[in-house]
This record gives sequence, C-alpha cells and structure tokens, in this order.
Amino acid sequence: MVSRIRIGILALQGAVREHRAVLHRLGAETCDVLNPPDLDRIDGLILPGGESTTTGKLLLRYGLAEPIARAGRRGMPIFGTCTGLILLSKHINRSNQYSLGLMDTGVERNAFGRQANSFEADMPIPVLGDKPYHTVFIRAPYIDRAGPDVDVLLRYEDKILFARQGNLLAAAFHPELTDDARVHEYFLQLIK
Repeated sequence: MVSRIRIGILALQGAVREHRAVLHRLGAETCDVLNPPDLDRIDGLILPGGESTTTGKLLLRYGLAEPIARAGRRGMPIFGTCTGLILLSKHINRSNQYSLGLMDTGVERNAFGRQANSFEADMPIPVLGDKPYHTVFIRAPYIDRAGPDVDVLLRYEDKILFARQGNLLAAAFHPELTDDARVHEYFLQLIK
C-alpha cells in the first residue's frame, strides 16, 4: 500500500483550517505543526497567512525557527502564502523582524495598503494552465527583487506575486480562500 502525502501546516496562527480543507479535497493528509518533532512526520510544510511579526516571534518562542530553516535547506518543500512569503525571504524592506531567510528574495510588507485596500483579481499563471487564476490579496506583500535562482511564476507590473526557488514556493495571495485548488496541486507536485 502506498502511503499518502502528509502536509504539515504551521498552526501558530492564520488560515490553517482553510489550507487543511483544500489539501483534504486533494487527498493529502495534514498535520498541524506546533513543535519541532512534528516536522519529522511530514513530507512538506505550508506557512499560512497571518501577521508576520507575530508569527516570527512565535517561531522563535516555540523553537520552530531553526528546525524549519534546516528542513528547508535540506530540501523539504515549503510553501509560504502572504506571511509565509515574508518569512521565507532573505530580506524584508525597512524591517528587522525575524525571517527564515531561505529564499533569495527581498519583500515589501503590506505593499498594497491597509485591510480596506484588499482586492481580488483574475491573473494568468502559465504554470497552472491557460485558465486565469482568481487571486485574493489581503494586506499583501510582494517580492521586489529576486536572485538568479528564483523562478518568477506571476508578475504584475514590477511586483512579483508568485515565485519558486527549488523546493520553496511563495505566493503573495491566498489560494486557500478560493475554490481553485491548482496552486495547492502545484505544491503537491513538488513533493511527488
């Protein structure tokens, strides 16, 4: 019998339930990640949206920061959405908050404005097929610079909104808040 893929979801805050629902629809098992030993039971990890400063502090408080960074450096697939994108990046503009520093990217936090400036838009993401993807942006960051090993998967004007670097995937938007599971399917393909 072939075992199913088990995806960990960092469960310190944020859209844990929503990511879990999408993954279950796709047939993946999930595991809430709250402590370092949880990382030993998973095939990939999602860092969900939330509040990046708070999540960074909680990663340090619960002793998860270095184990997650080590897992990412060793090749574990990690997918960061919104806050997760910020935490994966090596540089956060005008901030000294904690980040895992795994992706060769620089990010701008809350780049589209306050909560009231949240928006949705259909955007073409070629790696997901011909049909545009419905993106949801909530106090979203964006990548303003990317190293040579970073593949840009979605760019809007000069803003990088979806990118991959090897085993790392980062989205400025919230794919867990749509009915379209293609972004999560793409992440699962990194694991298979």
